[in-house]
Amino acid sequence: MKTISIIGLVTLVLLTNNTIQAQIKNAKTATVKVFGNTSAAKTVIEQEGKAGKTAQVDWNQETKIATITYDASKTNEDEVLKRIALAGFDSEKFLAPDDAYAKLPKADQYTRTLKPVSKSQTATTTEPSGQHQSGQTDHSAHQNATAAAAVTGKVTQLTNVVDQYFALKDALVKTDAQTAATKAAALQEAIKAVDMNKLASAEHTVWMKVMNNLTTDATTIAKSKDVTKQRVAFASLSTKLYELAKVSSFGSPIYYQHCPMFNEGKGANWLSKEKAVKNPFYGSQMITCGSTVETLN
Repeated sequence: MKTISIIGLVTLVLLTNNTIQAQIKNAKTATVKVFGNTSAAKTVIEQEGKAGKTAQVDWNQETKIATITYDASKTNEDEVLKRIALAGFDSEKFLAPDDAYAKLPKADQYTRTLKPVSKSQTATTTEPSGQHQSGQTDHSAHQNATAAAAVTGKVTQLTNVVDQYFALKDALVKTDAQTAATKAAALQEAIKAVDMNKLASAEHTVWMKVMNNLTTDATTIAKSKDVTKQRVAFASLSTKLYELAKVSSFGSPIYYQHCPMFNEGKGANWLSKEKAVKNPFYGSQMITCGSTVETLN
């Protein structure tokens, strides 16, 4: 009887997977470890990962393994895992933002084994005699160095992305398609270099939403030698980078500027570190066309 039960269970699992794959076109399957500890977590993980007929998730509470089936022509594994992370659940590929994890009910707050643990800045030293010494002077210097490193690390993560964006913008202002392609390739590398686990919570959340679009637009510009096509992709790129800039701080103002003429009068926006308008969508043809609509500090 036990053997029959096991066979029946295996058959049920196979039938379920076949049914899901039959419902989802161009089905691909991936297995990823997703952290959680309750049946309520299972419900959330599967609901957040699901996307109509394009993605389904089956999460095993004991093994922590999520089986993701998705329509490869419409979505991908990363998109599913990002939605799960935004709901508060870490996976091997994406960590949940701290605020999303904090909003989970206490019973659902699992041990975050993948999240880096920050080192204490109040550690004491122990003399050979076993007595603890505060080491106030040296300890203070250590604290300052640690704080400086933390700030530098945070700024480096996104400042390089913004700096490469500005270089790309300047190339488009000059209507230099070749340089724009080169700067877009540098922007691609800056995007790849971002370690989202070092971002602030708000930045982390937005980064997961926009990073694929940023990469796609930068790639389009890097591969094109047609400045008209580059400018269309730049308009899209700018809207996504604006979302990120709104939740970040770069130590100096960033100006969000608008061109009313671009895209057959529909308009488009861009970011600038200069208040003076230098239009990247028309260059010398209409260099001062536009205005500052928002200043981000």
